[in-house]
Amino acid sequence: MNRSIRRSTRRALIAALLGAAATLGAASPGTASAGSAAPAVPLRVATYNIHAGAGQDDVFDLDRTTEAIRDLHADVIGLQEVDVHWGARSNFVDEAGQLAQRLHMRVFFAPIYDLPPTTENTEQRQFGVAVLSRLPVVSAENHEITRLSTQDPHPAPAPAPGFAEVTVRARGTLVHIYSTHLDYRTDPAIRRAQVDDMLGILAADSGPKILVGDFNADATAPELARLWGPLADAAPNGGKTYPAVDPVSRIDLVTVSSGISVTGVREAVTTASDHRPVVADLLVRRHGR
Repeated sequence: MNRSIRRSTRRALIAALLGAAATLGAASPGTASAGSAAPAVPLRVATYNIHAGAGQDDVFDLDRTTEAIRDLHADVIGLQEVDVHWGARSNFVDEAGQLAQRLHMRVFFAPIYDLPPTTENTEQRQFGVAVLSRLPVVSAENHEITRLSTQDPHPAPAPAPGFAEVTVRARGTLVHIYSTHLDYRTDPAIRRAQVDDMLGILAADSGPKILVGDFNADATAPELARLWGPLADAAPNGGKTYPAVDPVSRIDLVTVSSGISVTGVREAVTTASDHRPVVADLLVRRHGR
């Protein structure tokens, strides 16, 4: 082979390698690279606003909530509207602890509100979000995001806790999972601020990330627009989730970062809450040990 042919061959090989690298680097969120050195890790993740243990009928029944969660067969579940000794509506039960015990799962509870006991009960009154996990939990943190308190008659936007982050180990791979509950008010300004706050927290973490929760807005809402790019909606054509009976809105979402592919998503039909849970089957590219 003469020199000019060898040079041409080398140039073609280098161009092909550079093209392949560019393709891998441009993989979109929600897409695992086909060039991964090791098989991707299967992971089933769910989100569920449990309505403080009350069903669509407003009857408190933690047994019913437990069965609805068990039927999801998920590895990790982000929960919203979780009472811990909160009040009579949930019999002052520690819902996070009870659900973890009944389901034989680990739990991290991230209170939004942490208030003094009432005369009816001696425990601190707490309300917030939680993460249940069958997988080992490496770390957990209750982050602050902008909130407009429901406990103050004249609230002003301010940082407040209740954005849960749990890092789990899935077959040697570290995965960050976040559970959120965004503001419910018609004015989207607080939700927009909350999106910015969450993105700042996610940006500080490396590796695969899964953000789930009750966003109180459809995925197409303008105030959620900045999520799409850093994250991808796991079910852009998914079914509606609220209310549980004859739902009209899809406000309960599973979202994923790059390195994670979605193989299936479904909404569970149950009236154990006023929301329907969403469960997603994912493949996570291996990252970290």
